[in-house]
Amino acid sequence: MLGINTNAKVVDHPMMLLVHRLLAPVVTLATLLGTLWYYGEPASSGSNVALAVIAFLLALTIFDLPEKNQWGRVVMRRQASDILFSWLLFSTALLLVALLTDQLFRYPRKMLLTWFFVTPFVLILVESAVNQLALMMIVSRPPRKIVLAGVNDLGRALIGRINTDPYLRMTFEAAFDDRASSRVGPIGVDKLKGRLGDLPAYVNAHHIDAIFVTLPMTHQDRILNLLDQLRDTTASIYFVPDIFVFDLIQARAEDVDGLLAVAVCDTPFYGVNAVLKRGSDIVISTLILTLTFPLMILIALGVKLGSPGPAIFKQRRYGVDGKEIVVYKFRSMKVCEDGQQVYQAKKDDPRVTRFGAFLRRTSLDELPQFINVLQGRMSVVGPRPHAVAHNEMYRKLVKGYMIRHKVKPGITGLAQVNGLRGETETVEKMEQRIRYDLDYLRHWSLALDFKIILKTFRVVFKGNNAY
Repeated sequence: MLGINTNAKVVDHPMMLLVHRLLAPVVTLATLLGTLWYYGEPASSGSNVALAVIAFLLALTIFDLPEKNQWGRVVMRRQASDILFSWLLFSTALLLVALLTDQLFRYPRKMLLTWFFVTPFVLILVESAVNQLALMMIVSRPPRKIVLAGVNDLGRALIGRINTDPYLRMTFEAAFDDRASSRVGPIGVDKLKGRLGDLPAYVNAHHIDAIFVTLPMTHQDRILNLLDQLRDTTASIYFVPDIFVFDLIQARAEDVDGLLAVAVCDTPFYGVNAVLKRGSDIVISTLILTLTFPLMILIALGVKLGSPGPAIFKQRRYGVDGKEIVVYKFRSMKVCEDGQQVYQAKKDDPRVTRFGAFLRRTSLDELPQFINVLQGRMSVVGPRPHAVAHNEMYRKLVKGYMIRHKVKPGITGLAQVNGLRGETETVEKMEQRIRYDLDYLRHWSLALDFKIILKTFRVVFKGNNAY
């Protein structure tokens, strides 16, 4: 099945997919072993074996597959920056693991520094070489001859991609449709060879390699009849469902006991991804709560002394699948609103206490939400949760608003690190926030989470829109 999705990760060959998946872990492991050998450290010792296993698994998790526009035609500067950033995330994660397990000081400092410095440059060189090899493999392969069954917007979009992307290694030979018109766009009038009934004979006569069927799913009888006629050909047949012209969230095909089901809107956190997401949440929240516990005690005292009321403010918000959860924050206002009407904090809001303004500007009021993360109600990174009253209002005003609840809400998110932190006084601003939230669902990876966390520190330091 083929979907028209410019953001989908595309690989050219299963073997190359495997190579790219294992490239960073293998290079990381090889440079570690080489560094151990250079410094005379036994690779078979218990601590070094543990380091090698953890390093391999972390690299397998953090270094992601290349995007389509990196496949064999990468801009070297961008590729190098991606590798350096991923290596920074890897090094940070490894140091956190070493600190939590009290293993950091078991390794020679020179050995670790050498490994940390050398590996990213080796990765850049090896990745460049593999990309060149992939390019050579792609361009040396004879292109597949394809035909189109169904001249419509979806078919035109498909042929437009094929005609402009030489790395797909496909040549468009002909199109067939019972309702063909002269307005065929990038397909070209000369490529229109007849009706659908003429397709099987053309395929056999011209040794066509693949047929793409872009007929609407509502034309089931025509599709079944065409597939029955094509049984006498050896061409590969691909059905392109017209649902792919819509904006999809985590679209993928599933096998349900022999029946094919296409997911058009789903969470990115299933299978291994769910384990990785939950594991990173537990590690990060545990570390943050451990390091900030004395600070949280002081903040609680400051809140109590600053104004009457509880130190912890609780508010009902929507969690995953739109179920209500209770979110914890340090109280920064003189009031604790959680009813049918909840007013967002504004600049110079009289409800905000003096100490509360400091907490909001530095985001220290969010620290208790790491307890929510440990409880499993929230995630460190995800769409920011809104008060229930706001959810009920905006779900009627913003298209796709509730889709953001396919994942757990986060303490920080993609919208917040892109300037949409704090008050959303207009529907247009909320629409922008929701667009970022849905982009997060489409493109989630563990590396993206770490990028958002790092950018959050910069946003908090600037203190923009926090009042």
